[in-house]
Amino acid sequence: MEKKVVIVGGVAGGASAAARLRRLDECAQITLFEKGEYISYANCGLPYHIGGVIPEREDLLVQTPERMEARFKLSVQVKKEVIAIEREKKEVKVKDLVSGEVFRSAYDYLILSPGAEPFMPPIKGIDRDNVFTLRTIPDTDRIKDFVEQRRPEKAVVIGGGYIGLEMVENLQEKGIQVAVAELLEQVINPLDYEMAAMVHNHLRMKGVSLYLKDGVSEILSEKGQTVVVLASGKRLTADLIILSIGVRPVTELARQAGLELGQSGGIKVNHFLQTSDPNIYAIGDAIEVNDLISGQQVIIPLAGPANKQGRIVADNIAGGKEKYHATQGTAIAKVFDLTVATTGNNQKQLDKRGVNYQVSYTNSNNHAGYYPGAVPMLIKLIFTAEEGRLLGAQIVGQDGVDKRIDLLATALKHRLTVFDLQELELAYAPPYGSAKDPVNMAGYVAGNILKGLVQPIQWHQIAQLDQNTVLLDVREEVETKYGKIEGSLNIPLNSLRERLGGLEREQAIVVYCSVGLRAYLACRILSGHGFTQVKNLAGGYKLYRAVQDDQNQVIREPEPEEIYRRSETEEGMHYI
Repeated sequence: MEKKVVIVGGVAGGASAAARLRRLDECAQITLFEKGEYISYANCGLPYHIGGVIPEREDLLVQTPERMEARFKLSVQVKKEVIAIEREKKEVKVKDLVSGEVFRSAYDYLILSPGAEPFMPPIKGIDRDNVFTLRTIPDTDRIKDFVEQRRPEKAVVIGGGYIGLEMVENLQEKGIQVAVAELLEQVINPLDYEMAAMVHNHLRMKGVSLYLKDGVSEILSEKGQTVVVLASGKRLTADLIILSIGVRPVTELARQAGLELGQSGGIKVNHFLQTSDPNIYAIGDAIEVNDLISGQQVIIPLAGPANKQGRIVADNIAGGKEKYHATQGTAIAKVFDLTVATTGNNQKQLDKRGVNYQVSYTNSNNHAGYYPGAVPMLIKLIFTAEEGRLLGAQIVGQDGVDKRIDLLATALKHRLTVFDLQELELAYAPPYGSAKDPVNMAGYVAGNILKGLVQPIQWHQIAQLDQNTVLLDVREEVETKYGKIEGSLNIPLNSLRERLGGLEREQAIVVYCSVGLRAYLACRILSGHGFTQVKNLAGGYKLYRAVQDDQNQVIREPEPEEIYRRSETEEGMHYI
């Protein structure tokens, strides 16, 4: 007996489920209803089409209804909105959005993949014709047409998430002056603040105006111009406004059908992705998932998990018992010249739950420093304070960030420790990496903390030090010309042993260098000579200064890498 399977919504989850189910069951009667015109397209590529990086609109279309029907023997019906689920009859009511006709379609199994929709806050003036959201192909068309026809000079992006910042870059590349208004104290909320500070500084250096901790109260018209009024009273002139405040799950259809919703607002599903009705499955951005680290039910709208969920549901309808275990929130974004990536939990999430953890930072080149083109990346690891199991990782850098976040995401998924990172045998040749890869190095530094070989102090604790604490700068004198922590004593690392007599062994000493390696060596020297209260500034002066620059909105070019590269990377590899 052939199964009747109805799928509500396409794109990542629904289209994946349809294709997988056909591969498993040649006889199933599969119908996919999509209220839009497109069933499978690259959401994440939309900003790059607006910016011209992806010139051809058709390249965004992963699959068309015609091609999908021909290849998979499906009934793909676009511009058809499922408006009700009649669970007792196992039928859905469908409205043809072109003709207005309403009809019914029977199912044995129903898959809900309605996705999420942009959050529209109750801001006066949000319905103006130059205010846009970006979620679909039609959204992209409207923005692109507006940019090409109206030629805006100024834009305001409301919200500093991944899509918002990708729009900032692409609008800026079109010659538009861009400002970002963000209610929170930082952009890219999955990052911890100090990592986001590096992104803030980079955005400002690129000419982007940032208004942080400042929400939008009103959008109005003054003297023929659109003005975005912030909560602080600041007024930003804008020809174009992009709303990128976030998304919320589309759950009205499920709610009206009496399906259970979770506390976070998403559709509640079990490990098999079944809703409270065992004949109805739900996948994608509309559902609650199990957070890999906390075990809590959360909403994490990402394309990768949605694709996996579609495949699992198809397997289960075909007779399998596949489970979807958890989502860990691995994500990456391009922000002009920077690459920003995260996986797992951040400190804010862990602090909220009272988790005991440790933090480490390493600044490593993407490949061997002696091979041309090496660029640094800052890796932050968060791990349990006892056994060193990974809880989260964040990276800000340029080339090679993608490879390292994927390694760390894999380690996180399999509950590896920082000591396991030390043992990873990774491919090495000078153009691609180092004999001790940045992931190995991150494991070594974190392991040294857990073994008690060094005691870190965090950037935000420097302001809390009393006047009796010595701030010891072990960089070369030339490096101090590019900045230093006020009141610090400069003794270059190579001179430290000869100048120990000027320091008191019982006095609290905080050591810092550019990124932390030379300070670690200095801490070991001091400890070896009987100094008992020695700490290393985690992340070094570069991270500390990034935070200070952000808080003071200082725009500066980065210091020349060559003044410290040899001391902090290639030579230092042998000492970790």
